[in-house]
Amino acid sequence: MTDTMDASGDPVIDVRDKVLAAALPLVVFDGWTDRTLAEAVRDAEVDPALSRLAFPRGGVDLALAFHHSNDAKLADWLEETDLSALRYSERVSQAIFHRLEIVEQHREAVRRAASLFALPIYATDGARAIWQTADTIWAGLGDTSRDLNWYTKRATLSTVYSSVVLFWLGDDSPDHTATRAFIDRRIENVMQFEKLKSSVRSSPLGRAFEAGPGRIFDRIRAPSAVMRRDAPGEE
Repeated sequence: MTDTMDASGDPVIDVRDKVLAAALPLVVFDGWTDRTLAEAVRDAEVDPALSRLAFPRGGVDLALAFHHSNDAKLADWLEETDLSALRYSERVSQAIFHRLEIVEQHREAVRRAASLFALPIYATDGARAIWQTADTIWAGLGDTSRDLNWYTKRATLSTVYSSVVLFWLGDDSPDHTATRAFIDRRIENVMQFEKLKSSVRSSPLGRAFEAGPGRIFDRIRAPSAVMRRDAPGEE
């Protein structure tokens, strides 16, 4: 058995990373299954007991680890990349496209994951994973909303990202130019919707609604974990 202690001191995280790396070549043939996980654990030469802690539900947790690891790469890229010269809609488009670039070499693994999360038993897991991607993008672009907008932004972008992934999986255009154009169209639709919301809010009817029944939305706040993460003085 190889050493399973990573630099952070968490052997489970180290096992998760090693098994995921070993699994990616296998997923193309067997998908995100328990069989793939078992073979990856053997190939990675890690402690089977630790692998059960890393992937308690088997193959589906392996697929989620793949998704989360790529979101982490996106978060790092957003932190390191200066997008200030772009319009806000262009920043969102670029973030989405880069998320696809991260997994370009693993398109079949993404396809297999999409099929897995389309199953009713794992649909909730898939929705949460897409939500996390949307949250990663908004957080990386400096979103500071903590009210209802925190939810609507992520819900809207989750829908956009889901449709983009499906389009991208079937896109064989050079350099995925068709996907780029599709992303731009979807983001433009979202921006038009935001403009419509703004115009409605500024109308007499919209102001009356916000002063009356709409005040209930003032009580809606982002999850406390998000607020703690962004609190001054915390990392």
